[in-house]
Amino acid sequence: MKYEAVIFDLDGTLIDSMGIWSQIDNDFLTSGNIKLTEDLFEDLEGGNSFFEVAAHFKKKFNLPESMEEIIKGWMKIAYYHYENTIVLKSGVLEFLDFLKSNKIKMAIGTSNVRLLTEAVLKKNGILDYFETIVTGENGIKGKPFPDIFLTAAKKLNVEPNNCLVIEDLTDGVKAAKNAEMSVWAIFDKFSENKKNILVELSDNYFNNYKEMLDYIKKI
Repeated sequence: MKYEAVIFDLDGTLIDSMGIWSQIDNDFLTSGNIKLTEDLFEDLEGGNSFFEVAAHFKKKFNLPESMEEIIKGWMKIAYYHYENTIVLKSGVLEFLDFLKSNKIKMAIGTSNVRLLTEAVLKKNGILDYFETIVTGENGIKGKPFPDIFLTAAKKLNVEPNNCLVIEDLTDGVKAAKNAEMSVWAIFDKFSENKKNILVELSDNYFNNYKEMLDYIKKI
């Protein structure tokens, strides 16, 4: 295999969680008597890290809560699901086992937060596969900025051009490209309407991990 490391996005890539976030957003906003709209993220400026989205909510809806209060409210709802209900996408474990058996370094590069990331990886028994986890916290710029992936590569001690990123969203694919990394996109039902763009932007597009595993065994 020509790659030294594989960096995985989390939500929608390794785990089936995108629908949960729609519910979390809805529960949070409706608790403040705010209706969830389809254009919720259309005017989101910059990256999509956890803190950038919280700031977006605060500005968009003129929320009286502090950033800390907004994040605490989200976390309370989200943590239950990440620790108990969210599962891996089909074929993930077999794909990780292949990489491990071939001594390919692995990392997580996600706009989510470490608490939720570690909770869901531990719950699904795959936390120990990853040498490092980089999250959208501590002022790091979210995707499509390359910072999360570049930080992961640095922690792995692997040059960006020797890294492969696995993503499900256009911002994530753009972030990988901005980091000058190879990037493969994988199907998720919540980004299905962006499939044509993902196919165009990524180096390869796969419908599932079985397809991806069959392909990666040949290179």
